[in-house]
Amino acid sequence: MKKSSLLSLLVSAVILLAGGCGYHFGSLAHPQLESIAVAPVINDTLAFNAAAVLRGLLAERFTTDGSLKLKSKEKADCILYARVTDVSYKASDYGTDHFGDDTFLGNEWRCTVKVEYSVIIPGRGKPLIANRTATGTSDFLNGPDMETARLNSMRQALFAATKNIVSNVTEGW
Repeated sequence: MKKSSLLSLLVSAVILLAGGCGYHFGSLAHPQLESIAVAPVINDTLAFNAAAVLRGLLAERFTTDGSLKLKSKEKADCILYARVTDVSYKASDYGTDHFGDDTFLGNEWRCTVKVEYSVIIPGRGKPLIANRTATGTSDFLNGPDMETARLNSMRQALFAATKNIVSNVTEGW
C-alpha cells in the first residue's frame, strides 16, 4: 500500500471517529437561533457617520461569519441593538515641526471606539445578551488629508469592535 493512500485512510478514520466523540463542525451559535437583525445604530458621539458605518460593518461581519442569517427585524429570531458611545483620537507619537521653534506635533494617532450592544428575542422580557461593551482601536499617520485619515481610522476601529460583537453573539453562550 502506498504512503499517500495509507495516510488518506488514516485521516478518513480520524474524521469518522471524531464524529462519534461529540465533536462537530459548523456554527457555535445557539441552536434555537438561526437569524439575526441589526437594528438602526445610535450615535451618541460627534463623529460623522459612525452609526451608519457600524451598522454596515455589523451586517457585513454577520454575513461573512455565516452562523446566523441576516434578516429584517420582523423576520429575525433575535435583534442586535448597538450604540456608539465614544470615538476618541489621541496622539501616540510626536515630532517637531520644521519652523525652528521646536513645537511638538502629533505624527501618529490612535482612534479608539466604544460600542454598547445587546441582543433581544422579540416577545421575551429578558435580553438574551444584556448590555455589553466592545472596543476597537486603529492607528493612523499625520498626512495631507487629516480628516480622511481620521474617518478611515474610525472605520477600522469600528471593524475591530464588530469582530468582538459578532463573536460574542455567535459563540458567547
